Amino acid sequence: MLWTAAGVVTLGFLIALEIAARHYGLPGPITNQAKEVIFPPKSGFLLYAGMALMMVVLTWRQRCIALGAALGIDLVILVGRWALDIKVTEGHPFGNGALLVVLGCAVIAVTRRTGQERALLLKGVGLALLLVAGRKTGDTWLLITSKTHPTVLDPYVATADHALGNPSWLAGQIVRASGPVGAHILDYVYVQLAVAAVVVAVYQLRNVAVERRFPSHHLVRTFLVVGLLGPAIYMIFPVVGPVFAYSAEGGHWAAANLWPDTPPPISNPHPIPFDEITPRNCMPSLHTAWATTIFIHSRKGPRILRYAGAFWLTATLGATLGFGYHYGADLIAGAVFALTIEAALRSLARGWDRSGTRLVAHGATVFVALLLSYRYLPTQMAAHPWLFGPLLILAMASVIHHYIRTTRQWEPAVTPARQPEPQPELVRAPLP
Repeated sequence: MLWTAAGVVTLGFLIALEIAARHYGLPGPITNQAKEVIFPPKSGFLLYAGMALMMVVLTWRQRCIALGAALGIDLVILVGRWALDIKVTEGHPFGNGALLVVLGCAVIAVTRRTGQERALLLKGVGLALLLVAGRKTGDTWLLITSKTHPTVLDPYVATADHALGNPSWLAGQIVRASGPVGAHILDYVYVQLAVAAVVVAVYQLRNVAVERRFPSHHLVRTFLVVGLLGPAIYMIFPVVGPVFAYSAEGGHWAAANLWPDTPPPISNPHPIPFDEITPRNCMPSLHTAWATTIFIHSRKGPRILRYAGAFWLTATLGATLGFGYHYGADLIAGAVFALTIEAALRSLARGWDRSGTRLVAHGATVFVALLLSYRYLPTQMAAHPWLFGPLLILAMASVIHHYIRTTRQWEPAVTPARQPEPQPELVRAPLP
């Protein structure tokens, strides 16, 4: 019943976004996803990552068949485009096969499976489709933020960022000094964040095919909820980022051409008008939130997975700042946002108690306090950086410490195996 209710709510949400996008004369998430059955997908890697999520419910033989079918379909489509001289100018020339295999498994679940086997396969298909639909949903949300908010609040965040030492300006200079190699590495990490999440999720779900059930909590749940709730904050706190608000990338809409060489001067901030194209997707930084969840869920994996999770978090932070997509204040808010959602979902999975409620309330309070301070105290924060800078870091650190302390208490205690006590042995007396 829970999965059915979640499916109905998700479908209604997608239909609402489709209607909203049509209102602005553009296709919505359902239309864009349907196009990728035939047309070149925006991200073929994401479609194959979604298929990998679905395959956790299959046997190894079924996985080989599904992968072979996806590659074969992609090869046929590629040859067909070549024969018809169809050029792929946007997106990737592969990925249609993965989407068709996922849809085919949905048909098989409905027509050829029954009972628990049908439910398990449909759950796997649902995870795959939710992952790829989440990308389309995000694109539609970004469109709505740009159309509904003619002004942005970048001067407020840029002023508050003086308390942190303007990290985006510093990181931008470092990335520029690293040359094209460093920029390409960071760009790849930034773009393929969802694929990294699938790698960790597949490890977490590796035993689903054997146990015939999903664990009570895993990375995909947090990843999707972060993407669902984050854009709602965009609507409350619209920000475009320093690369658009303070550089030539913003065209004549930019407040000044300063990034990344010169931090903006401290002044009384006010909303500034901006175009109807650039997404207002900075506050909070969802890339930071997603990378934080990847880092958290990779902690229980093997050493290579833990190293990869730490690398992806570090590189994502460097990319968000170094490319000018976010201010330092966005990253702090994004980390607190991720930890709060992760705590709420873990509490829901294990059963709410006082420790979970306190942790979620702590994270939510700090997150709201951050947004209010950025909006109403930016001048004071910039004027007293040695006070407000450490306060911002301490606020984030308090949520991190509370999360670690509480979740460690939730871990089941491991009792060492009892060693058998030595038993006295009979010793025969020597014969006279």
